[in-house]
Amino acid sequence: MKASKYPLFTQKNEPADAEIISHKLMLKAGLVRQQSSGQYSFLPIGLRVLNKIEMIIREEMNAIGSAEILMPSIQPSELWQESGRWDDYGPELLRLKDRHDREYCVGPTFEEVITDLVRKDLNSYKQLPINLYQISSKFRDEIRPRFGIMRAREFIMKDAYSFHLDNNCLDKWYEVYKKAYNKIFERLKLEYTMVDADSGNIGGSKSNEFHVIASTGEDDLLVDKDGVGINFEIAQERYQTDSIEKIIDENHLLHKKGIEVGHIFKLGDKYSKSMKLNILDSENNNHFLQMGCYGIGVTRIIAAAIEQNHDDNGIIWPRSISPFDVVIIEIDGYKNENIRNFSNEVYEMLMKKDIDVILDDRNAKLGNKLHDWELIGVPKCLIIGKTETDNKEVTYKLRADSNKEKLNLIDIYNVLID
Repeated sequence: MKASKYPLFTQKNEPADAEIISHKLMLKAGLVRQQSSGQYSFLPIGLRVLNKIEMIIREEMNAIGSAEILMPSIQPSELWQESGRWDDYGPELLRLKDRHDREYCVGPTFEEVITDLVRKDLNSYKQLPINLYQISSKFRDEIRPRFGIMRAREFIMKDAYSFHLDNNCLDKWYEVYKKAYNKIFERLKLEYTMVDADSGNIGGSKSNEFHVIASTGEDDLLVDKDGVGINFEIAQERYQTDSIEKIIDENHLLHKKGIEVGHIFKLGDKYSKSMKLNILDSENNNHFLQMGCYGIGVTRIIAAAIEQNHDDNGIIWPRSISPFDVVIIEIDGYKNENIRNFSNEVYEMLMKKDIDVILDDRNAKLGNKLHDWELIGVPKCLIIGKTETDNKEVTYKLRADSNKEKLNLIDIYNVLID
């Protein structure tokens, strides 16, 4: 990838309506642009980050044997009426009618649709357990969308669903998904914690939230020395007190702020019973299927990662989700053929070694290029000017560090993959 042919949409001015740092930096670094209230278009740099997060999630879901599907966003009201949520969900459910006066909603969640899908094709208990997931857009008609993609009307989620003959099987798979989520967040290289949580309007007997730790987080979390936590609402109920200080002191907990990016639920038969999803076992006993659901806010992870990883100059991406692994900044290559040729030599060498690299060959000043890439947050930078070209070396700099060092061509690859 070469920057002369790759549109960068960085901005110098401070966004006037951005309230939190992730919203501000996503606009300035050219990751997104607002389309309307609570809706955003992803620009090339932002989409690369989004795709890398989706890839990690997809790989871990596939690894546990969950099969990917894709369901329609527009859902018929009849399914929601079956589950009882058509009237209960509230104004966040965007409702509409087609030309035949049939009622629909734009899906904020997919429990009804997936339950209907499985009941149409489930013929035997021998097909169980069933594990399915999708990565798709959701829509919630927030009364006041704010904080950019942190609390948007339209957002991308991974939602998975499991179906089981009994609770023992559900319990087993709930733990499988929990471990898969831990792997996902470990691969994302984000500081996070899992906490016991309330099931809310999704329902069910048990749920856990996954939070990215950030000082700007909205949620109060109480975490023990092993990193196991509980959100404050559950803690108040469990310890029978409203005093966060008392709970912390008596139970030796740490108070942290978190941004919720994942939520998993044991739904039990909440949806299968109301929507008549049942099957006979080997002894002809009738069972309403036990369900689990497992969500991750894909777009929200981007905002949470920025809230956790930034400085005064811009974003500092973990390598796993950075738009590029490394940027090569060419100094005056547009007017010096030797610099241009050496920069291309280094670029081609890294491309052949499957390094995700972009060469900034734009006709622009070095200061402007450095500003752009510090703002965008690519973790590693190689600078090539006349001195580097003459000596067949590069100047190497980490985004999170002001120190620089010279590297020869042999050492570049080993340093970049470290």
